Amino acid sequence: MIEPRFSPPGEDQDVEGDRRGGDRYRTVWRIAKVMRDGDAGLWRVRNMSDGGMMLAVEVPVTVGERLEIALSETVVIHGRVAWCEAGKCGVAFDAAVDGNEVLRQLAAEQQSGDYRAPRLPLHTRAQLITDGQASDIELADLSQSGAGFVHRHGHFEVGKALELVLPGGIRRQAIVRWSRGGRGGLWLTEPLGRADMESIRHFQG
Repeated sequence: MIEPRFSPPGEDQDVEGDRRGGDRYRTVWRIAKVMRDGDAGLWRVRNMSDGGMMLAVEVPVTVGERLEIALSETVVIHGRVAWCEAGKCGVAFDAAVDGNEVLRQLAAEQQSGDYRAPRLPLHTRAQLITDGQASDIELADLSQSGAGFVHRHGHFEVGKALELVLPGGIRRQAIVRWSRGGRGGLWLTEPLGRADMESIRHFQG
């Protein structure tokens, strides 16, 4: 298979109108779930073309590394890291896409009301502190502003304010959004930092 080839536009260029070898770059300020060998993270998409995209990321990335990039639950693109430098990397897609159609599909999903912010699959212990008491839970998934969890402590009252303590000592105030059947969901009133979300290893105790 011949890998699509592309070159990243300069930081000071109008990427929406830039053409390199007939390829159009589209500015896409969007968070994507990136799966890689033994890791997963939420990375910011800077721009994309039919043949590749630029991602903003601070965790180490290796040229040639394979990535699975989920722009939503239904739009998933596979590619290989073509270049990397401080704070960003470029990905060449395994197969060209119709960039305009991809963006239209993503916009339609967000407007449908069924859109769900990308979450990281995560199976690690954490604690919920409420009324001065700590309850052990297992995190099932995590986003910048939410978390799903499994527990064995009866019922958590919906709307209850509490504190989530993550591995590594990261603490966030949260509110119970739902709780039933030993599972629950939290809304974090203070979102997690984007840099923390670039690798699930930050939250594995």
